[in-house]
Amino acid sequence: MSSILCDKEGYIELNGIVHWYRIAGAANATTPMVILHGGPGGNVYNFERTIGPKLESYSAVIYYKQRGCGRSESPKDSDDYSIPALVFDLERLRLVLGLDKMTLLGFSFGGELALEYSLAYPQNVDKLILQAPSIGIGRNERQSCVQLYGFQTLARYELLDKIREIINEPKPADERLANVWDIVKTETVDRFLFHDPEMAVVNRRMWEESNLVNTGLMYKALARQPVDIPLLDRIHAILVPALVMVGLYDRNVGVEICRDVAAAMPGGELVILEHSAHFLDIEETDKYAEIVERFLFEQ
Repeated sequence: MSSILCDKEGYIELNGIVHWYRIAGAANATTPMVILHGGPGGNVYNFERTIGPKLESYSAVIYYKQRGCGRSESPKDSDDYSIPALVFDLERLRLVLGLDKMTLLGFSFGGELALEYSLAYPQNVDKLILQAPSIGIGRNERQSCVQLYGFQTLARYELLDKIREIINEPKPADERLANVWDIVKTETVDRFLFHDPEMAVVNRRMWEESNLVNTGLMYKALARQPVDIPLLDRIHAILVPALVMVGLYDRNVGVEICRDVAAAMPGGELVILEHSAHFLDIEETDKYAEIVERFLFEQ
């Protein structure tokens, strides 16, 4: 099965749900790079306008918004948000577009989804590019603790006292983290996610331009679903070349988790970008593009 792609934008039905997608850079005739956005419940709007054009200059790129995200249709039942459903949506995308293999580029939660797809359909993945991948969104105590203490390092005065109180509560880490997110304001969130405050402003401006909203429904649905075997304990079975990138100041996932993700895969490679936090695609766009190009074509 193979398909000749052309640049276009539109809607495609996957497993009974209409999804938005866009193909760009098709003239490069490479293995398509499918972009998996974060959130959960986010979108690719900002990614398309920052690192996207640079990736399109040397690779075929397929953007798509997951079920219930951006312009894509929402499932009627919130229980239809699940990792298996999202993985199967991606597989249907591959089949409908007639792709033999895909290179998956997932950022944040999208990296988690890329790993899950690679475990379910290893024969369909050419390479993996993981930007600060989560390892069990809302269901991983280690990652929740990274965020808790990340906020503590940024907070000052009364906010710091409140966060310390929450951290010391005898509750699961995910509950304590949810309580911290409830009290932090925009300024603190921007400092949490970005190293360069000017880039945080750029990011928020694009959010406003997009008119797209994260409803939070996907996150809530995924957070309450049990996990039999943690993702980090399964990815040793992923054998394809895998590039893991993380910003030195990432407080959302953290350098250590990304190091362990890269080390767990036989073909894993870790790159730390020294002047960015969670959104290295925005803060170090040129370097990001150069690293990805090297990974794709110099292996």
